[in-house]
Amino acid sequence: MVKLLANPLPAVPAGTRSAVLNTEARTVEADVLSRRCVMMRLLDFSYEQYQKALRQSAGAVVIILPRSISSVPQDVVKQFMEIEPEMLAMETIVPVYFAVEDDELLSIYEQTRAASASQGSASAAEVLLHTATANGFQMVTSGAQSKAIHDWLIPSVEGRLTGLGGEDLPTVVIVAHYDSFGVAPWLSHGADSNGSGVSVLLELARLFSRLYTYRRTHAGYNLLFFASGGGKFNYQGTKRWLEDNLDHTDSSLLQDNVAFVLCLDTLGQGNSLHLHVSKPPKEGTLQHAFLRELEMVVASQFPEVKFSMVHKKINLAEDMLAWEHERFAIRRLPAFTISHLESHRDSLRNSIMDRRSQVDTKALTRNTRIIAEALTRVIYNLTEKGAPADLQIFTDQMQIQEEQLESVMDWLSSQPRAAQLIDKDSTFLSTLEYYMGRYLKDVKQHHVKADKRDPEFVFYDQLKQVMNAYRVKPAIFDLLLAVCIAAYLGVAYVAVQNFGLLYRMIQRLSLKTKQQ
Repeated sequence: MVKLLANPLPAVPAGTRSAVLNTEARTVEADVLSRRCVMMRLLDFSYEQYQKALRQSAGAVVIILPRSISSVPQDVVKQFMEIEPEMLAMETIVPVYFAVEDDELLSIYEQTRAASASQGSASAAEVLLHTATANGFQMVTSGAQSKAIHDWLIPSVEGRLTGLGGEDLPTVVIVAHYDSFGVAPWLSHGADSNGSGVSVLLELARLFSRLYTYRRTHAGYNLLFFASGGGKFNYQGTKRWLEDNLDHTDSSLLQDNVAFVLCLDTLGQGNSLHLHVSKPPKEGTLQHAFLRELEMVVASQFPEVKFSMVHKKINLAEDMLAWEHERFAIRRLPAFTISHLESHRDSLRNSIMDRRSQVDTKALTRNTRIIAEALTRVIYNLTEKGAPADLQIFTDQMQIQEEQLESVMDWLSSQPRAAQLIDKDSTFLSTLEYYMGRYLKDVKQHHVKADKRDPEFVFYDQLKQVMNAYRVKPAIFDLLLAVCIAAYLGVAYVAVQNFGLLYRMIQRLSLKTKQQ
């Protein structure tokens, strides 16, 4: 029995949904794949083989993933990540399943592969004999067809630290979406994208909660932290959060005086950092000051890091926004996204290959410190006060806690966080809310409900299915067995007839002898 992970996808007719299956197993080496369940291992997977199965109208495709992605060569991981977007975008009637390998599944695969490879033998008699005697497997799924969920809900969590001073204080908003995405929701752990962003957000909340505890270090800025849901679905959590705060309420921190919005996305590896903007910040603004502080902190304290600003205008003609800050920019709020990725099209952002091994804890700790140092210099206006560029703020008891970052990353990447899997009562969400509540005030959930009349996305149930593998003889075995039985009966019939004739002849000879 094999647990399989299907991929229900949103809205547009792309990808595949689960389907009832009852077909014979084959590997891609077989000449005929039509109406067969084609099994592929990730180590042997290629887009050409995948296309071959689709062209021959296979009954289904099962892609077998290794237990540990870290054991897979990086070139294989990279190749699959490059193929994954095409698999998601391709419309097909062939159901595609993913299964994590175990000893039984590997045994089934190896036996099926041996049977498939034997079909290429030179001798037709050998092929026929092997086909008749080999064991095969019938792959069978049960259950109803996947159905659309029309009342889905996407939760987010917000919390705040109130600044010291008057009522109309400027607000710095720090945002990271927590959900993950890939061809199979139950395998989408999203370690770097965007577990790393959430890890940095939580560490910033811890650091600034300590600074805001004491009057002498209590800054004159409100800090608003937002762990958004539905980031992989065009930032639905952020979109509705903005609508509720800007359109449906008389007063909120987002309405009054937003200094800038800092979005954290994919910060767990590499030696580069990029500040993505929809519009370059004007000199004299606080967002421009933050850009300069980032450049200065990197240049003076982390010269091994390559830093740059990437300017990309918002393309409203695209179905999906590139970065989360664009949701804020559309509402005329100054915002940018910081990431180690130079392009929003990087395949790492939407891949089931994005596992814990993709995150370098040292790089994550360093990036957290860069952001924390630059943010602190802006909030406390340290450059204007004459603080040297190489001043290290977060040292000794206030240092970035690498062990805690690592622990949070382990927790985040240990579970799938696809938006379809997380509701308001999920353990993940309650733990996230509890964690934010340790450091922030007024922590609460914010929910996005589906518009039943015109939903932007459609989720499906049956994200998991169980496939049973039954050991069977091939159909030709039954045919050959029937031929052999018929031949045996024919021989027996002829033998009986001949024996009767011989018996009568002996009797006649015996009578003639007696008469003589």
